[in-house]
Amino acid sequence: MNEAVKGFWAMVTTCVIWGLSGLYYKMLDGMPPIEVLAHRTLWSFLFFAVILGLKGRLGELWAALAERRGRGALVIATAAFMISANWFTFIWSVHFGHAVQASLGYYIFPLVAVVLGLIVYREALSTRQWLAVALAATAVIVLTIGLGVAPWVSLILAATFGTYGLIKKGLRAGAMVSVCAEVLLLSPVALIVLWGYHAGWWGSAPGAGHFGGDWKTTVLLIFSGPLTGTPLLLFAYAAQRVRMATVGLVQYLNPTLQFAVATLAFGETVTIWHAIALALIWTALALYSSVNLKMRRPQPAAQPATQRGLGES
Repeated sequence: MNEAVKGFWAMVTTCVIWGLSGLYYKMLDGMPPIEVLAHRTLWSFLFFAVILGLKGRLGELWAALAERRGRGALVIATAAFMISANWFTFIWSVHFGHAVQASLGYYIFPLVAVVLGLIVYREALSTRQWLAVALAATAVIVLTIGLGVAPWVSLILAATFGTYGLIKKGLRAGAMVSVCAEVLLLSPVALIVLWGYHAGWWGSAPGAGHFGGDWKTTVLLIFSGPLTGTPLLLFAYAAQRVRMATVGLVQYLNPTLQFAVATLAFGETVTIWHAIALALIWTALALYSSVNLKMRRPQPAAQPATQRGLGES
């Protein structure tokens, strides 16, 4: 299996985990989203640090931050800001009943990825691929007009995640090292947030933090580490091995699952607009996939002239 195929399946697995993650965050909707985000950051850092420590690779973490005379830290900090904004917006949308808007954001994201791929990496698209992108764009427009909702949640999710993917594609550090560096830079802020809840800084009573309050919540918060870390590693791995356009269009699996969770598990409204948009999106995916399959189909080996003559008139 070549690297591009491995990257493709890593992206598919990532999208399945992300698409179903709303079920997990819904179980924590009694907590402020910023507190959930802080725990998610710290437990993710612990998850990555333990793995790197067991492999004897912690030194690579500091090397990544010091790369290009310290500019590596700035690039990683930008990626960290983008992913933390994305995480917070998604958690907030699940907690406050805007999961459909969140799914719309991840429908928009692949279009952002395609545009970034064209602008930054000059990744050209065939006519059929352009048609796929146009159908996907039409689906987003149908959802936006049909649902009649303010798209700010959707736009934040699309913009932050699209930019994050672009940054990850250009990083020299390995997937695990770069993601660990991101959550490392975010950890001091997360600690301040959690200490603030303990000290009553945010208008809550002292000791208002939820960790340790009951075993279920504590276990769920700890689980946020591997739940966050595993798909991020897979995403970073995939982003460095496949084209930005492929990254973008495979991402439609994520919002489709999010939409299913929002409607079937959370009871949000299903409309004719959703049905039309999903039909357009899956048609776009079929078109784009057909191009990729055609490009990967092995060509038959050339036959010697004597053998070709046996079957020809």
